[in-house]
Amino acid sequence: MNPSLELQLKTLPSEPGVYRYYDKNDQLLYVGKAKNLKKRVLSYFNKNLPGYRTRIMVGKIQRLETTIVNSEYDALLLENNLIKEHQPFYNVMLKDDKTYPWICIKNEAFPRIFLTRTVIKDGSEYYGPYAKVRPAKILLDTIKHIYKLRTCNLNLAPNKIDEEKYKVCLEYHIKNCEGPCEGLESKQDYDEKIDAIRGIIKGDFRKAKDYLINQMMKHATNLQFENAQIIKERLDILEDYQAKNTVVNPNIDDVDVFGMTSDETAAYVNFFKIRNGNIIQSFTTEIKKILEESDEEIMEEALIEIRQKFSSDSKEVLLPFHLSVEIPNVKLIVPKVGDKKRIVELSEKNAKEYRLEKLKQVQIVDPERHTNRIMAEMQKLLRMPVEPRHIEGFDNSNIQGTNPVSACVVFRDGKPSKSDYRIFHPKTVEGPNDFATMEEVIYRRYKRMLDEGENLPQLILIDGGKGQLSSAVKSLRLLGLYGKITIVGIAKRLEEIFFPEDPIPLYLDKKSETLKILQRVRDEAHRFGVKHHRTRRKNSTIKSELEEIPGVGGKTIELLLSKLKSVKRIKESNLETLEEILGKSKAKIVHDFFNNN
Repeated sequence: MNPSLELQLKTLPSEPGVYRYYDKNDQLLYVGKAKNLKKRVLSYFNKNLPGYRTRIMVGKIQRLETTIVNSEYDALLLENNLIKEHQPFYNVMLKDDKTYPWICIKNEAFPRIFLTRTVIKDGSEYYGPYAKVRPAKILLDTIKHIYKLRTCNLNLAPNKIDEEKYKVCLEYHIKNCEGPCEGLESKQDYDEKIDAIRGIIKGDFRKAKDYLINQMMKHATNLQFENAQIIKERLDILEDYQAKNTVVNPNIDDVDVFGMTSDETAAYVNFFKIRNGNIIQSFTTEIKKILEESDEEIMEEALIEIRQKFSSDSKEVLLPFHLSVEIPNVKLIVPKVGDKKRIVELSEKNAKEYRLEKLKQVQIVDPERHTNRIMAEMQKLLRMPVEPRHIEGFDNSNIQGTNPVSACVVFRDGKPSKSDYRIFHPKTVEGPNDFATMEEVIYRRYKRMLDEGENLPQLILIDGGKGQLSSAVKSLRLLGLYGKITIVGIAKRLEEIFFPEDPIPLYLDKKSETLKILQRVRDEAHRFGVKHHRTRRKNSTIKSELEEIPGVGGKTIELLLSKLKSVKRIKESNLETLEEILGKSKAKIVHDFFNNN
């Protein structure tokens, strides 16, 4: 560490603020925020610093800068702005420059309403942005079905209309516009429609409904039943749109909702903006983990970034877990029950579905990255010092102690390597003793690998509970391999994962890819073992029946089976066929035995 950096670390303030790390070329490496700058920055220079990538970054730091602010929330805002401005290499966040669509109500007489990706600061109103263009188009189409609005870009100032400068166009004649350019629609009526449309976009349908009901009743009173029916159809369109977008109690108003799921390499955050029980905006994003960031750290960053992106000023935010940061005049709530709890769960479900979709895409486009992610996840969940690139699974198969076999299956990078599978026939164990069989097989397998200088696996999976696991551990101890190879047992009833010398099993998420791979290894070992057990039992049964023939030995039996394949075909063979295989004397013995019996 250079002396100037060492001096800076000794003089850091214990105040909230933002810190910035620079390398030897004065390139910005990382921007972070802290409630206590001294405590947070010094934690990076701890000897036991966790995380390989974090240690790499710290090794590059040559100097740092700090900025003191009034609160942790102010630090979070400043950090967010600096990340967006400089985009440091080691920071996570939404760095995409994608332009999202907005719904614009143009600042003009008789305003037009349209979709745009360009925000112009001319006093116009912009609603959005929308994460996907389709929901915005559906909303705009719904509005156009209900209200007749102008689409032309004429300057409809009052003096222009009074001077009769314009004539109605085709849109008027096909009944898509009321003709404000010729003064056929008053500004007051048009502004009433715009006001109702604002409510629809914000998720408040009351004004729009009242407007349409009043129009319908007016036409009905004047006996204009056709016009009343047209208005009723528009009201039905509005109610249908509202029904499709109402997902929670309508009393839940002006709320932001965040849901999250994460794995070893990325977090996936979903955002709902809810107004009057309607999800008026939904957005999900993937955030890459650069320095082993916690879910809480990522959620704090995402909370500020996404609320800024969607111009949200909601005073209530629903979250799946508590955050340490406090936002002035905003309640951060982790609901426990009720409709608010259900909407958080829906947000989390959207985040999980988005993650699965992304993982499927990566698996197709970049299978190596997919494998690396799973291996990193397995290493962490199974408390391993290295990734389990080479896994071996063991299972015993026998029925009442007869014809026992033990199967060893091999997985490389999470996929079966069938050419490496092995079957063991116990040599020292008599009767149905799974524990002793497992002890013998593990010893034989790894004694041979050591003798032949083969590469040992990083993970051994035993099908069974503590008993089978303890037996396998005995053999590893004898070979001096215990502690050098991770070994676990998996019990089928509750899918518990057992570790040696740990009485409390590990329960993995049922959807965890780590559990799925362990289950696959276990199931493959069972399948492979049962297959060979059945073959051995069948051969044993066949041979025992043929062994009853007096004067016929093992070589004769093997010759018959190699040619005719089954006892049934041997029984059905005529004397001539048997003579071609065995000669006259042996053929007659076999033929007479089956025919006389």
